[in-house]
Amino acid sequence: MKLAMRLSGVLVLLLITASAFAFFLLVKPKFSAKAALNKNANTNKTVTLKLNSAIGGKLMSIKSFIKTKGFNTTYCFFIDMKAPSGKNRFYIYNLKTDSVEDAGLVAHGSSTNYNSGSILFSNEPNSLCTSLGKYKIGKSYMGKYGLAYKLHGLDSTNNNAYCRSVVLHGHECVPDAEVYPMTICQSWGCPTVAPSFLNKLQHYIDKSPKPILLDIYY
Repeated sequence: MKLAMRLSGVLVLLLITASAFAFFLLVKPKFSAKAALNKNANTNKTVTLKLNSAIGGKLMSIKSFIKTKGFNTTYCFFIDMKAPSGKNRFYIYNLKTDSVEDAGLVAHGSSTNYNSGSILFSNEPNSLCTSLGKYKIGKSYMGKYGLAYKLHGLDSTNNNAYCRSVVLHGHECVPDAEVYPMTICQSWGCPTVAPSFLNKLQHYIDKSPKPILLDIYY
Protein backbone atom coordinates (compact mmCIF):
# COMPACT_ATOMS: atom_id res chain seq x y z
CA MET A 1 0.00 0.00 0.00
CA LYS A 2 2.77 2.41 0.96
CA LEU A 3 4.67 1.47 -2.21
CA ALA A 4 1.61 2.22 -4.33
CA MET A 5 1.18 5.61 -2.67
CA ARG A 6 4.84 6.45 -3.31
CA LEU A 7 4.55 5.45 -6.96
CA SER A 8 1.42 7.59 -7.32
CA GLY A 9 3.27 10.56 -5.83
CA VAL A 10 6.18 10.10 -8.20
CA LEU A 11 3.81 9.90 -11.19
CA VAL A 12 2.03 13.09 -10.12
CA LEU A 13 5.38 14.89 -9.76
CA LEU A 14 6.48 13.71 -13.19
CA LEU A 15 3.21 14.88 -14.74
CA ILE A 16 3.58 18.33 -13.15
CA THR A 17 7.18 18.62 -14.35
CA ALA A 18 6.27 17.51 -17.88
CA SER A 19 3.38 19.99 -18.03
CA ALA A 20 5.56 22.88 -16.90
CA PHE A 21 8.24 21.95 -19.46
CA ALA A 22 5.65 21.75 -22.25
CA PHE A 23 4.25 25.18 -21.26
CA PHE A 24 7.71 26.72 -21.37
CA LEU A 25 8.41 25.25 -24.82
CA LEU A 26 5.04 25.75 -26.49
CA VAL A 27 3.29 28.63 -24.77
CA LYS A 28 5.77 31.00 -23.10
CA PRO A 29 7.22 33.54 -25.58
CA LYS A 30 10.86 32.91 -26.28
CA PHE A 31 13.53 35.61 -25.96
CA SER A 32 14.90 36.60 -29.32
CA ALA A 33 18.18 38.51 -29.51
CA LYS A 34 17.22 39.61 -33.01
CA ALA A 35 13.87 40.92 -31.82
CA ALA A 36 15.58 42.78 -28.98
CA LEU A 37 18.00 44.40 -31.41
CA ASN A 38 15.13 45.38 -33.70
CA LYS A 39 13.30 46.91 -30.76
CA ASN A 40 16.35 48.96 -29.81
CA ALA A 41 16.87 49.96 -33.42
CA ASN A 42 13.29 51.18 -33.66
CA THR A 43 13.73 53.18 -30.45
CA ASN A 44 16.89 54.84 -31.75
CA LYS A 45 15.19 55.58 -35.06
CA THR A 46 12.32 57.30 -33.25
CA VAL A 47 14.73 59.49 -31.30
CA THR A 48 16.56 60.43 -34.49
CA LEU A 49 13.33 61.34 -36.24
CA LYS A 50 12.33 63.57 -33.35
CA LEU A 51 15.64 65.40 -33.58
CA ASN A 52 15.32 65.69 -37.33
CA SER A 53 11.79 67.07 -37.13
CA ALA A 54 13.07 70.08 -35.19
CA ILE A 55 15.47 70.85 -38.01
CA GLY A 56 13.62 69.53 -41.04
CA GLY A 57 11.90 72.76 -42.01
CA LYS A 58 15.23 74.57 -42.31
CA LEU A 59 17.28 72.00 -44.17
CA MET A 60 16.51 72.96 -47.76
CA SER A 61 17.34 76.64 -47.31
CA ILE A 62 20.38 75.84 -45.16
CA LYS A 63 21.80 73.41 -47.72
CA SER A 64 21.36 75.97 -50.49
CA PHE A 65 23.01 78.70 -48.41
CA ILE A 66 25.94 76.46 -47.47
CA LYS A 67 26.57 75.43 -51.06
CA THR A 68 26.49 78.96 -52.51
CA LYS A 69 28.48 80.60 -49.70
CA GLY A 70 31.38 78.14 -49.57
CA PHE A 71 30.71 76.42 -46.24
CA ASN A 72 31.40 72.82 -45.27
CA THR A 73 28.78 70.80 -47.18
CA THR A 74 28.99 67.74 -44.91
CA TYR A 75 28.53 69.16 -41.43
CA CYS A 76 26.76 72.07 -39.83
CA PHE A 77 25.67 72.91 -36.28
CA PHE A 78 22.14 73.72 -35.12
CA ILE A 79 20.95 75.20 -31.82
CA ASP A 80 17.22 74.88 -31.16
CA MET A 81 16.34 77.57 -28.61
CA LYS A 82 12.78 76.25 -28.25
CA ALA A 83 14.14 73.27 -26.34
CA PRO A 84 14.62 73.68 -22.57
CA SER A 85 18.17 74.52 -21.50
CA GLY A 86 18.34 71.31 -19.47
CA LYS A 87 17.94 69.22 -22.63
CA ASN A 88 20.41 68.61 -25.44
CA ARG A 89 19.72 71.27 -28.07
CA PHE A 90 23.09 71.82 -29.76
CA TYR A 91 23.11 69.41 -32.71
CA ILE A 92 26.06 68.25 -34.81
CA TYR A 93 24.27 67.56 -38.07
CA ASN A 94 25.44 65.43 -41.00
CA LEU A 95 24.03 66.99 -44.17
CA LYS A 96 24.94 63.97 -46.31
CA THR A 97 23.01 61.45 -44.24
CA ASP A 98 20.43 63.90 -42.86
CA SER A 99 21.07 62.74 -39.33
CA VAL A 100 22.24 64.07 -35.98
CA GLU A 101 25.67 62.67 -35.12
CA ASP A 102 25.83 64.09 -31.61
CA ALA A 103 24.10 66.60 -29.35
CA GLY A 104 24.88 68.50 -26.18
CA LEU A 105 23.70 71.14 -23.76
CA VAL A 106 24.19 74.82 -24.54
CA ALA A 107 23.50 77.93 -22.47
CA HIS A 108 21.59 80.91 -23.81
CA GLY A 109 22.11 84.57 -23.04
CA SER A 110 20.95 86.28 -19.88
CA SER A 111 17.41 87.60 -19.62
CA THR A 112 15.05 89.02 -17.00
CA ASN A 113 12.73 86.03 -17.47
CA TYR A 114 15.09 83.36 -16.14
CA ASN A 115 12.58 81.81 -13.73
CA SER A 116 9.76 81.68 -16.28
CA GLY A 117 11.90 79.82 -18.78
CA SER A 118 11.26 82.27 -21.61
CA ILE A 119 14.25 83.64 -23.50
CA LEU A 120 14.89 87.20 -24.61
CA PHE A 121 16.75 87.59 -27.91
CA SER A 122 18.63 90.70 -28.93
CA ASN A 123 21.35 91.87 -31.32
CA GLU A 124 22.06 95.01 -29.33
CA PRO A 125 25.47 95.59 -27.72
CA ASN A 126 25.53 95.05 -23.93
CA SER A 127 22.17 93.25 -24.04
CA LEU A 128 23.81 89.99 -22.86
CA CYS A 129 21.17 88.14 -24.91
CA THR A 130 21.39 85.40 -27.52
CA SER A 131 21.11 86.56 -31.13
CA LEU A 132 19.21 84.33 -33.54
CA GLY A 133 20.49 83.64 -37.03
CA LYS A 134 23.26 82.04 -39.05
CA TYR A 135 26.90 82.31 -37.97
CA LYS A 136 30.21 81.49 -39.59
CA ILE A 137 32.51 79.79 -37.10
CA GLY A 138 35.80 81.64 -37.33
CA LYS A 139 39.30 81.25 -35.95
CA SER A 140 40.07 79.68 -32.61
CA TYR A 141 41.89 81.44 -29.78
CA MET A 142 42.60 80.96 -26.09
CA GLY A 143 40.32 83.23 -24.10
CA LYS A 144 39.24 83.72 -20.52
CA TYR A 145 37.60 80.29 -20.43
CA GLY A 146 40.16 78.47 -22.55
CA LEU A 147 39.55 77.40 -26.14
CA ALA A 148 37.02 79.56 -27.99
CA TYR A 149 35.94 80.28 -31.57
CA LYS A 150 35.09 83.64 -33.06
CA LEU A 151 31.58 83.92 -34.46
CA HIS A 152 30.59 86.08 -37.42
CA GLY A 153 26.88 86.91 -37.60
CA LEU A 154 25.51 86.59 -41.13
CA ASP A 155 21.98 87.96 -40.64
CA SER A 156 20.50 91.30 -39.62
CA THR A 157 19.45 89.62 -36.36
CA ASN A 158 23.03 88.76 -35.33
CA ASN A 159 25.41 90.98 -37.34
CA ASN A 160 26.72 92.60 -34.14
CA ALA A 161 27.97 89.27 -32.77
CA TYR A 162 31.64 89.91 -33.52
CA CYS A 163 31.73 93.38 -31.98
CA ARG A 164 29.73 92.06 -28.99
CA SER A 165 32.42 89.39 -28.48
CA VAL A 166 29.83 86.65 -28.82
CA VAL A 167 31.90 83.48 -29.25
CA LEU A 168 31.57 79.71 -29.03
CA HIS A 169 33.30 78.53 -25.86
CA GLY A 170 33.12 76.04 -23.02
CA HIS A 171 32.42 76.57 -19.34
CA GLU A 172 32.32 74.28 -16.32
CA CYS A 173 28.84 75.52 -15.39
CA VAL A 174 27.37 73.57 -18.32
CA PRO A 175 26.88 69.87 -17.41
CA ASP A 176 28.04 67.00 -19.58
CA ALA A 177 24.59 65.37 -19.68
CA GLU A 178 20.94 66.43 -19.66
CA VAL A 179 19.54 67.71 -16.35
CA TYR A 180 15.96 68.50 -17.41
CA PRO A 181 13.60 69.51 -15.77
CA MET A 182 16.38 71.53 -14.12
CA THR A 183 17.85 74.47 -16.03
CA ILE A 184 21.51 75.28 -16.62
CA CYS A 185 23.53 78.46 -16.26
CA GLN A 186 23.11 81.48 -18.53
CA SER A 187 25.78 83.20 -20.60
CA TRP A 188 26.35 86.80 -21.66
CA GLY A 189 25.07 86.03 -25.14
CA CYS A 190 27.55 83.33 -26.10
CA PRO A 191 26.52 79.79 -27.07
CA THR A 192 28.33 78.21 -24.14
CA VAL A 193 28.78 74.44 -23.94
CA ALA A 194 30.39 71.91 -21.64
CA PRO A 195 34.19 71.67 -22.09
CA SER A 196 33.83 68.00 -23.04
CA PHE A 197 31.32 68.86 -25.77
CA LEU A 198 33.55 71.67 -27.03
CA ASN A 199 36.26 69.05 -27.50
CA LYS A 200 33.89 67.14 -29.78
CA LEU A 201 33.07 70.30 -31.72
CA GLN A 202 36.78 71.05 -32.04
CA HIS A 203 37.26 67.76 -33.86
CA TYR A 204 34.80 68.88 -36.56
CA ILE A 205 35.86 72.53 -36.75
CA ASP A 206 39.63 72.15 -36.82
CA LYS A 207 39.60 69.34 -39.39
CA SER A 208 37.22 71.12 -41.75
CA PRO A 209 38.86 72.66 -44.87
CA LYS A 210 35.93 75.07 -45.11
CA PRO A 211 34.14 77.07 -42.38
CA ILE A 212 31.25 75.36 -40.60
CA LEU A 213 27.87 77.07 -40.38
CA LEU A 214 26.13 77.46 -37.01
CA ASP A 215 22.42 78.26 -37.06
CA ILE A 216 20.67 79.40 -33.87
CA TYR A 217 16.88 79.44 -34.26
CA TYR A 218 13.69 79.56 -32.27
